[in-house]
Amino acid sequence: MNAIVIPKGYRPHLDSYDTQKAIGFIKEAFQDEFANILKLKRVSAPLFVSGGSGLNDDLNGVERPVAFDIPAVGEEAQVVHSLAKWKRLALKRYHFEMHAGLYTDMNAIRRDEELDNIHSVYVDQWDWEKIITREDRTLDYLKQTVRQIVNVICDVNNRLRTKWPQLPVNLSREVAFVTSQELEDRWPGLTPKEREDAFLREHPTAFIMQIGGALRSGQKHDGRAPDYDDWALNGDILFWNDVLGRAFEVSSMGIRVDEESLTRQLALAGCEERKTLPFHKMLLEGELPLTIGGGIGQSRLCMLLLGCAHIGEVQCSIWDEATLAACEKAGVPLL
Repeated sequence: MNAIVIPKGYRPHLDSYDTQKAIGFIKEAFQDEFANILKLKRVSAPLFVSGGSGLNDDLNGVERPVAFDIPAVGEEAQVVHSLAKWKRLALKRYHFEMHAGLYTDMNAIRRDEELDNIHSVYVDQWDWEKIITREDRTLDYLKQTVRQIVNVICDVNNRLRTKWPQLPVNLSREVAFVTSQELEDRWPGLTPKEREDAFLREHPTAFIMQIGGALRSGQKHDGRAPDYDDWALNGDILFWNDVLGRAFEVSSMGIRVDEESLTRQLALAGCEERKTLPFHKMLLEGELPLTIGGGIGQSRLCMLLLGCAHIGEVQCSIWDEATLAACEKAGVPLL
């Protein structure tokens, strides 16, 4: 069942016209500063990939891609879940230099998503990827990149509030770094999401690290496909969301697998047969660059900075009747 919570007394801070202007401002301001800081160039990206290429992101491994046949090609295509693998291949094909990278608009359909205030079947994010050296594959380099992204988000928020001072959102630049195992050790009786809420109440900006593998309890903090992030060198950027009273993820990112970590994670996930797929063969044979990358939710970021209660206030999607009725009754304007 889909879940929606309307905060008591919630009212949008901007009218419909200013909301659209603010969304445009956020997207333009963020991507310009973000690309400059991380040395990224904008590229075009696919909406779908060949089903047999191994390029689609398997997310948690249970989501069904939207697929369709292309008679003229004689193949089945899949609408992307994300561009986690495609970006790495693009860096090789486009001959990017060391410590340079790319970013693109990624639009996806996630048909099996459970709908609530922050989840939609339509996903829009900035997907980005950057070439690094083997010596860069460290927690220190990962943390440095996280701080750069958080600073850009905070800069954009400050600029946004000079144009619309009625917006109430304040963000902290100070990032608290914590591993998923440290969260479980501290709050063993809570669910992973409850642990995130508890930590973000204390630290309003955080990066939760090492997501994908099993914790000492045998449970996972969250799912990650085994063939893009190195589970020891990844994580999520979260901010405390005052409107919803919860931790709020805006980015999943990490240093990507090399030959060793890919082999290990495919074995742990029980999907070693992927080694024969074109992308995986190239990676195992050392034909792809070492990279760091991630996705930053466009609607998520707009929702956070505008102080919105529902993601449908900043993107067009399809919602169930109960969500539509609840939002109409509460005066929450869905696009």
